Amino acid sequence: MTQMKASQALAQVLEAWDIKRVYGIPADTVIDGFYQERDKIEYIQVRHEEVGSLAAVATAKATGKIGVMCGSVGPGALHLLYGLYDAKMDHVPVLAIVGQSETKAINTAYLQEMDEDAWFTDFSDFHKQITTAEQIPAIVDAAIRYAYDHKGPAIIIMPDDLPAQTIEFEPIKTKPIHQVAVTSQIEEADVQETLQRIRSAKHPLLLVGQGMVGKRDIIQAFSEKFKIPVVTSAPAIKAVSTTFENNLGSMGRIGTKPAFEAGQLADLLIMVGTNYPFARFLPKNQTVIQIDTRLSALGRQVQADQAVVADGGQYLQAVYDAGNLVPFNDWLKANRTNRQNWQHYLTSRVTQAGPLTPEAVINTIKQHAEKDAYFALDVGNNVTWASRQLPFDANQDMSMSSWIGTMGYGLGAGLAVKLEMPERQVFSIMGDGGFTMVSQDLLTQVQYQTPVITVIMKNSAFGFISHEESSRGQADYGVQFVGANWAGVAENMGAHGFQAGTQAELDQVFEQVRQLQQEGNHQPIVIEATIKNEDPVDTSFMPLDSNQFDTKTIKDFREKYGISEQEQPALSTLL
Repeated sequence: MTQMKASQALAQVLEAWDIKRVYGIPADTVIDGFYQERDKIEYIQVRHEEVGSLAAVATAKATGKIGVMCGSVGPGALHLLYGLYDAKMDHVPVLAIVGQSETKAINTAYLQEMDEDAWFTDFSDFHKQITTAEQIPAIVDAAIRYAYDHKGPAIIIMPDDLPAQTIEFEPIKTKPIHQVAVTSQIEEADVQETLQRIRSAKHPLLLVGQGMVGKRDIIQAFSEKFKIPVVTSAPAIKAVSTTFENNLGSMGRIGTKPAFEAGQLADLLIMVGTNYPFARFLPKNQTVIQIDTRLSALGRQVQADQAVVADGGQYLQAVYDAGNLVPFNDWLKANRTNRQNWQHYLTSRVTQAGPLTPEAVINTIKQHAEKDAYFALDVGNNVTWASRQLPFDANQDMSMSSWIGTMGYGLGAGLAVKLEMPERQVFSIMGDGGFTMVSQDLLTQVQYQTPVITVIMKNSAFGFISHEESSRGQADYGVQFVGANWAGVAENMGAHGFQAGTQAELDQVFEQVRQLQQEGNHQPIVIEATIKNEDPVDTSFMPLDSNQFDTKTIKDFREKYGISEQEQPALSTLL
């Protein structure tokens, strides 16, 4: 055993788990331990704890390893709620170290004393308040194991006098295990039932979610063998190559026309690795097969005709091995044509004359993205445009705040990914609404010399919210705001700032960025791209099928978004 402060023992436990950095604002005595271990673990001093919490979440999403956040007693702890909810809803491991009043002040109505344990009951079953300094190392270790095991948050509440106390510390002997490979017991009867349902279907559709990320080969092989088009949930767009001709894109408002229409006409939906929340809005006459490792996910969003508890990749492989090749058919042909027509539509948006379209901005990013580029996507219309066009055909990767939808996620995520993977090209793609919420932490990127390329799609409005108001028949009220010269703000903070309002200007900006990268630039880059304030096509509901909708409804929708029947016929017409 070695005598040391409990705060230093805490830091050494984190080191044993291969944790490289922690995000927060140093306001409690726990910071002294990170100072003592500063050569092995880096304390990233953010400007706002919310950004630090989202950076910790993004660390977990990008690396699979636990992210760690710190918040001081009271307000500092409250600011962590955004990241904790994001981690809970998106199922990634994070550890929150939260300050509390000194033990002698607890229950005395002291300054900033709050019942923090009560706050965290909705986040996790692991929300432990430390009562002695000697407990700290073991409880930190237990919290990390819980977070990995449950793929979610673990919270430790630390009275401020305890980390400063000296304890006898013996390193934890139990092996730090990050992940356990899941091996499914796949029943032959389940495989045969799935094959029978595929053979009986005329319009089968494969819907894959985040549980299938990293299993691209079997997804695409399965699709090819059984001639089944593929759609994804929004956060799983990277699961399938964007160049794969059976890939119809994601379903929902952050989605595509071919994905929506395939979902409407499918008679068999194979849901793999997803608890897709909008499945409840799909036609009720579909046969549903759901495969998931989580028993609790089965039937949660839509009743399943066949429910299988198994690893999705292993199960698809078993079905693939047991099944016969299905010949090319009209269903797949029509969906491929629908996909091609949609891509032509996006291309037409890219090449429009005049002010920049959002599609033109994303296309320019696509042209300059490297084979291993990482995209930190924010929340709003920007993520809709990005998800429809960004490339995921090599080793590109991305993350978003998918379930809770926390605006500002993109900035903290870009910071975290660049710190974890400094050799990779990292883009943060944001609207000016989301960037405004967290712009102060551009200074954090400057301080730690993280050359993230942040592209702000500027329209001086909360576009996503504006669409919601319009669709409800409400006035367009409270969504416009005063913008700023964000390129100038970036320059004043010590970053590189650029502005563009036309394609020619944007091309010139990206050439300057390329030169900066070649010169070994270490400072963040902000590109302020002023775009048309236009609503992206709402792909959550597309009344185009004349068998389901009247002529006026179809005509009004097509005119609203400029989607001609000649260039974008309904899938039912193609069939």
